[in-house]
Amino acid sequence: MRARSDLVDARVALCNQLRAHLRVVFPAVVGLFADLDSSISLAFLTRFPSVDKAAWLGHRRLGAWLAANAYCGRVPTATLLARLHDGPQGTYGDAAAGAAHTTGAYVETLKALRVQIAALDAQIREQLALHPDAHIFQSLPRAGIVRAAKLLVEIGDARGRFPTEAALSSLAGACPSTRQSGRLRVVTFRWACNKKPREAVMDFAGDSRRASPGPPRPTTDTAAPARPTSTPPASPPKPGRTSSDAAGKTKPPTTRPSTAAPRTFLPTLLDTGLLMRRLAVPGTRRSARVAA
Repeated sequence: MRARSDLVDARVALCNQLRAHLRVVFPAVVGLFADLDSSISLAFLTRFPSVDKAAWLGHRRLGAWLAANAYCGRVPTATLLARLHDGPQGTYGDAAAGAAHTTGAYVETLKALRVQIAALDAQIREQLALHPDAHIFQSLPRAGIVRAAKLLVEIGDARGRFPTEAALSSLAGACPSTRQSGRLRVVTFRWACNKKPREAVMDFAGDSRRASPGPPRPTTDTAAPARPTSTPPASPPKPGRTSSDAAGKTKPPTTRPSTAAPRTFLPTLLDTGLLMRRLAVPGTRRSARVAA
Protein backbone atom coordinates (compact mmCIF):
# COMPACT_ATOMS: atom_id res chain seq x y z
CA MET A 1 0.00 0.00 0.00
CA ARG A 2 2.78 2.44 0.82
CA ALA A 3 4.48 1.68 -2.50
CA ARG A 4 1.22 2.43 -4.30
CA SER A 5 0.87 5.72 -2.43
CA ASP A 6 4.41 6.68 -3.46
CA LEU A 7 3.64 5.88 -7.10
CA VAL A 8 0.43 7.94 -6.96
CA ASP A 9 2.36 10.89 -5.51
CA ALA A 10 4.93 10.54 -8.30
CA ARG A 11 2.16 10.44 -10.90
CA VAL A 12 0.55 13.61 -9.52
CA ALA A 13 3.90 15.43 -9.42
CA LEU A 14 4.75 14.38 -12.98
CA CYS A 15 1.30 15.39 -14.22
CA ASN A 16 1.79 18.85 -12.72
CA GLN A 17 5.11 19.15 -14.53
CA LEU A 18 3.48 18.14 -17.81
CA ARG A 19 0.70 20.69 -17.28
CA ALA A 20 3.20 23.48 -16.65
CA HIS A 21 5.12 22.47 -19.79
CA LEU A 22 1.99 22.36 -21.97
CA ARG A 23 0.77 25.76 -20.81
CA VAL A 24 3.80 27.21 -22.58
CA VAL A 25 4.06 25.09 -25.74
CA PHE A 26 0.48 23.74 -26.27
CA PRO A 27 -2.03 25.54 -23.96
CA ALA A 28 -5.18 24.45 -25.78
CA VAL A 29 -4.71 20.78 -24.87
CA VAL A 30 -4.54 21.36 -21.10
CA GLY A 31 -8.33 21.59 -20.67
CA LEU A 32 -9.26 19.49 -23.67
CA PHE A 33 -10.28 16.42 -21.63
CA ALA A 34 -11.36 16.04 -18.02
CA ASP A 35 -8.01 14.74 -16.70
CA LEU A 36 -4.64 15.43 -18.21
CA ASP A 37 -3.28 12.05 -17.12
CA SER A 38 -6.25 10.03 -18.40
CA SER A 39 -5.75 7.38 -21.04
CA ILE A 40 -7.51 9.36 -23.79
CA SER A 41 -5.50 12.51 -23.02
CA LEU A 42 -2.18 10.66 -23.05
CA ALA A 43 -3.13 8.96 -26.32
CA PHE A 44 -3.94 12.36 -27.84
CA LEU A 45 -0.59 13.81 -26.76
CA THR A 46 1.20 10.79 -28.19
CA ARG A 47 -0.43 11.29 -31.58
CA PHE A 48 -0.50 15.12 -31.57
CA PRO A 49 2.33 16.39 -29.33
CA SER A 50 2.49 19.91 -30.81
CA VAL A 51 0.31 22.65 -32.26
CA ASP A 52 1.53 21.91 -35.78
CA LYS A 53 0.38 18.29 -35.58
CA ALA A 54 -3.01 19.22 -34.07
CA ALA A 55 -3.64 21.80 -36.83
CA TRP A 56 -4.17 18.85 -39.22
CA LEU A 57 -7.34 17.88 -37.36
CA GLY A 58 -10.79 18.67 -38.67
CA HIS A 59 -14.23 17.64 -37.50
CA ARG A 60 -14.24 14.41 -39.47
CA ARG A 61 -10.66 13.44 -38.67
CA LEU A 62 -11.04 14.18 -34.96
CA GLY A 63 -14.28 12.17 -34.79
CA ALA A 64 -12.61 9.21 -36.49
CA TRP A 65 -9.65 9.37 -34.12
CA LEU A 66 -11.90 9.51 -31.04
CA ALA A 67 -13.91 6.52 -32.25
CA ALA A 68 -10.72 4.54 -32.91
CA ASN A 69 -9.47 5.23 -29.38
CA ALA A 70 -12.77 4.27 -27.70
CA TYR A 71 -13.62 7.75 -26.41
CA CYS A 72 -16.64 7.75 -24.11
CA GLY A 73 -18.27 10.62 -25.99
CA ARG A 74 -19.00 12.73 -22.93
CA VAL A 75 -18.04 15.90 -24.82
CA PRO A 76 -19.18 16.30 -28.46
CA THR A 77 -16.58 16.36 -31.21
CA ALA A 78 -17.50 19.89 -32.22
CA THR A 79 -16.85 21.15 -28.68
CA LEU A 80 -13.44 19.47 -28.53
CA LEU A 81 -12.50 20.92 -31.90
CA ALA A 82 -13.58 24.39 -30.76
CA ARG A 83 -11.40 24.08 -27.68
CA LEU A 84 -8.40 23.31 -29.87
CA HIS A 85 -8.99 26.11 -32.37
CA ASP A 86 -10.19 28.82 -29.95
CA GLY A 87 -7.65 28.11 -27.22
CA PRO A 88 -4.46 30.10 -26.59
CA GLN A 89 -1.77 29.81 -29.21
CA GLY A 90 1.41 27.88 -28.41
CA THR A 91 4.75 27.52 -30.13
CA TYR A 92 5.23 26.72 -33.83
CA GLY A 93 8.01 25.59 -36.09
CA ASP A 94 11.36 24.35 -34.82
CA ALA A 95 10.60 25.34 -31.22
CA ALA A 96 7.44 23.23 -31.26
CA ALA A 97 9.33 20.24 -32.72
CA GLY A 98 11.90 20.42 -29.93
CA ALA A 99 9.21 20.77 -27.23
CA ALA A 100 7.37 17.75 -28.66
CA HIS A 101 10.23 15.47 -27.52
CA THR A 102 9.86 16.77 -23.94
CA THR A 103 6.11 16.23 -24.12
CA GLY A 104 6.66 12.65 -25.32
CA ALA A 105 9.04 11.94 -22.43
CA TYR A 106 6.47 13.11 -19.87
CA VAL A 107 3.70 11.13 -21.57
CA GLU A 108 5.62 7.86 -21.73
CA THR A 109 6.63 8.14 -18.04
CA LEU A 110 3.02 8.77 -17.04
CA LYS A 111 1.92 5.72 -19.03
CA ALA A 112 4.46 3.55 -17.22
CA LEU A 113 3.30 4.83 -13.83
CA ARG A 114 -0.34 4.13 -14.69
CA VAL A 115 0.52 0.56 -15.71
CA GLN A 116 2.39 -0.13 -12.48
CA ILE A 117 -0.35 1.41 -10.32
CA ALA A 118 -2.96 -0.74 -12.07
CA ALA A 119 -0.83 -3.84 -11.44
CA LEU A 120 -0.57 -2.99 -7.73
CA ASP A 121 -4.33 -2.39 -7.57
CA ALA A 122 -4.98 -5.87 -8.91
CA GLN A 123 -2.59 -7.39 -6.38
CA ILE A 124 -4.15 -5.42 -3.51
CA ARG A 125 -7.65 -6.51 -4.55
CA GLU A 126 -6.59 -10.15 -4.56
CA GLN A 127 -4.84 -10.03 -1.18
CA LEU A 128 -7.70 -8.14 0.45
CA ALA A 129 -10.23 -10.72 -0.72
CA LEU A 130 -8.19 -13.47 0.97
CA HIS A 131 -7.84 -11.67 4.32
CA PRO A 132 -10.26 -12.81 7.08
CA ASP A 133 -10.92 -9.23 8.26
CA ALA A 134 -11.68 -7.85 4.80
CA HIS A 135 -15.44 -7.76 5.39
CA ILE A 136 -14.96 -5.60 8.52
CA PHE A 137 -13.01 -2.85 6.80
CA GLN A 138 -15.02 -2.98 3.58
CA SER A 139 -18.25 -2.49 5.55
CA LEU A 140 -17.09 0.98 6.63
CA PRO A 141 -18.75 3.94 4.85
CA ARG A 142 -17.13 4.69 1.48
CA ALA A 143 -14.26 2.32 2.20
CA GLY A 144 -13.97 0.64 -1.18
CA ILE A 145 -10.95 -1.52 -2.00
CA VAL A 146 -7.91 0.75 -1.72
CA ARG A 147 -9.07 2.61 1.41
CA ALA A 148 -10.07 -0.60 3.20
CA ALA A 149 -6.72 -2.21 2.37
CA LYS A 150 -4.90 0.91 3.56
CA LEU A 151 -6.73 0.89 6.90
CA LEU A 152 -6.08 -2.82 7.31
CA VAL A 153 -2.36 -2.43 6.63
CA GLU A 154 -1.86 0.55 8.95
CA ILE A 155 -4.08 -0.64 11.83
CA GLY A 156 -3.27 -4.35 11.53
CA ASP A 157 -5.26 -7.37 12.59
CA ALA A 158 -4.01 -7.45 16.22
CA ARG A 159 -7.09 -5.90 17.78
CA GLY A 160 -5.71 -6.11 21.31
CA ARG A 161 -3.43 -3.17 20.52
CA PHE A 162 -6.41 -0.81 20.64
CA PRO A 163 -8.69 -1.60 23.61
CA THR A 164 -10.39 1.82 23.40
CA GLU A 165 -11.19 4.44 20.79
CA ALA A 166 -8.64 6.76 22.40
CA ALA A 167 -5.85 4.23 21.82
CA LEU A 168 -6.42 4.21 18.07
CA SER A 169 -6.93 7.97 17.98
CA SER A 170 -3.64 8.53 19.81
CA LEU A 171 -1.73 6.29 17.39
CA ALA A 172 -3.19 8.12 14.39
CA GLY A 173 -2.73 11.55 15.96
CA ALA A 174 -6.47 12.25 15.78
CA CYS A 175 -6.78 13.39 19.41
CA PRO A 176 -5.13 16.53 20.83
CA SER A 177 -2.08 16.54 23.07
CA THR A 178 -2.60 17.86 26.61
CA ARG A 179 0.32 19.32 28.54
CA GLN A 180 -0.16 20.31 32.16
CA SER A 181 2.25 21.78 34.69
CA GLY A 182 0.80 23.11 37.92
CA ARG A 183 -2.07 25.41 37.03
CA LEU A 184 -1.02 25.68 33.42
CA ARG A 185 -2.89 23.38 31.07
CA VAL A 186 -2.34 23.60 27.30
CA VAL A 187 -4.15 21.52 24.66
CA THR A 188 -2.30 21.51 21.32
CA PHE A 189 -2.17 19.60 18.07
CA ARG A 190 -0.49 16.21 18.33
CA TRP A 191 2.60 16.48 16.15
CA ALA A 192 4.49 13.39 17.37
CA CYS A 193 2.72 10.40 15.83
CA ASN A 194 3.04 7.88 13.05
CA LYS A 195 2.16 9.81 9.92
CA LYS A 196 1.07 6.78 7.86
CA PRO A 197 -1.77 5.69 10.19
CA ARG A 198 -2.79 9.32 10.51
CA GLU A 199 -3.08 9.65 6.75
CA ALA A 200 -5.17 6.46 6.51
CA VAL A 201 -7.53 7.34 9.38
CA MET A 202 -7.95 10.98 8.33
CA ASP A 203 -8.66 9.93 4.75
CA PHE A 204 -11.39 7.59 5.98
CA ALA A 205 -12.85 10.14 8.44
CA GLY A 206 -12.84 12.95 5.89
CA ASP A 207 -14.76 11.00 3.26
CA SER A 208 -17.02 8.84 5.42
CA ARG A 209 -18.96 11.89 6.61
CA ARG A 210 -20.30 12.25 3.09
CA ALA A 211 -22.18 8.98 3.58
CA SER A 212 -23.72 10.12 6.89
CA PRO A 213 -27.30 11.38 6.55
CA GLY A 214 -26.90 13.56 9.65
CA PRO A 215 -29.60 14.43 12.19
CA PRO A 216 -33.16 15.03 10.93
CA ARG A 217 -34.03 18.64 10.33
CA PRO A 218 -37.22 20.07 11.83
CA THR A 219 -39.93 20.95 9.36
CA THR A 220 -42.57 23.68 9.51
CA ASP A 221 -45.41 21.45 8.24
CA THR A 222 -46.69 20.65 11.74
CA ALA A 223 -46.32 24.17 13.09
CA ALA A 224 -49.24 25.57 15.09
CA PRO A 225 -51.47 27.98 13.15
CA ALA A 226 -51.04 31.66 13.93
CA ARG A 227 -53.65 33.18 16.22
CA PRO A 228 -55.71 36.02 14.74
CA THR A 229 -54.98 39.44 16.20
CA SER A 230 -57.74 41.89 16.96
CA THR A 231 -57.55 45.43 15.51
CA PRO A 232 -57.95 48.14 18.19
CA PRO A 233 -60.76 50.65 17.60
CA ALA A 234 -59.86 54.02 16.10
CA SER A 235 -59.39 56.77 18.67
CA PRO A 236 -61.23 60.07 18.29
CA PRO A 237 -59.25 63.06 16.90
CA LYS A 238 -57.43 65.25 19.37
CA PRO A 239 -58.70 68.74 20.14
CA GLY A 240 -57.69 71.24 17.50
CA ARG A 241 -57.74 68.65 14.72
CA THR A 242 -60.61 67.74 12.46
CA SER A 243 -61.75 64.26 11.66
CA SER A 244 -60.55 64.68 8.08
CA ASP A 245 -56.96 65.28 9.29
CA ALA A 246 -57.06 62.14 11.40
CA ALA A 247 -58.55 60.12 8.58
CA GLY A 248 -55.96 61.32 6.10
CA LYS A 249 -53.05 59.94 8.11
CA THR A 250 -52.65 56.17 8.16
CA LYS A 251 -50.53 54.17 10.53
CA PRO A 252 -47.70 52.06 9.11
CA PRO A 253 -48.73 48.43 8.64
CA THR A 254 -47.59 46.01 11.29
CA THR A 255 -46.12 42.61 10.44
CA ARG A 256 -47.77 39.69 12.14
CA PRO A 257 -45.19 37.84 14.23
CA SER A 258 -44.54 34.31 13.08
CA THR A 259 -45.23 31.57 15.61
CA ALA A 260 -43.57 28.80 13.55
CA ALA A 261 -40.59 27.03 15.07
CA PRO A 262 -37.32 28.45 13.72
CA ARG A 263 -35.51 26.16 11.33
CA THR A 264 -32.13 25.19 12.68
CA PHE A 265 -29.30 23.92 10.52
CA LEU A 266 -27.34 21.31 12.41
CA PRO A 267 -23.90 20.22 11.22
CA THR A 268 -23.41 16.69 10.04
CA LEU A 269 -22.05 14.66 12.93
CA LEU A 270 -19.40 12.02 12.38
CA ASP A 271 -19.17 9.07 14.72
CA THR A 272 -15.43 8.58 14.89
CA GLY A 273 -15.91 5.54 17.10
CA LEU A 274 -17.49 3.60 14.25
CA LEU A 275 -14.18 2.08 13.27
CA MET A 276 -13.48 0.88 16.81
CA ARG A 277 -16.95 -0.62 17.23
CA ARG A 278 -16.36 -2.69 14.08
CA LEU A 279 -13.02 -3.87 15.48
CA ALA A 280 -14.27 -4.43 19.03
CA VAL A 281 -13.08 -7.57 20.83
CA PRO A 282 -15.71 -9.38 22.96
CA GLY A 283 -15.01 -9.00 26.65
CA THR A 284 -12.77 -5.94 26.30
CA ARG A 285 -13.58 -2.80 28.27
CA ARG A 286 -13.97 0.16 26.01
CA SER A 287 -14.64 3.73 26.82
CA ALA A 288 -18.27 4.73 26.49
CA ARG A 289 -17.32 8.10 25.18
CA VAL A 290 -16.75 8.74 21.49
CA ALA A 291 -13.35 10.13 20.60
CA ALA A 292 -13.63 13.64 19.25
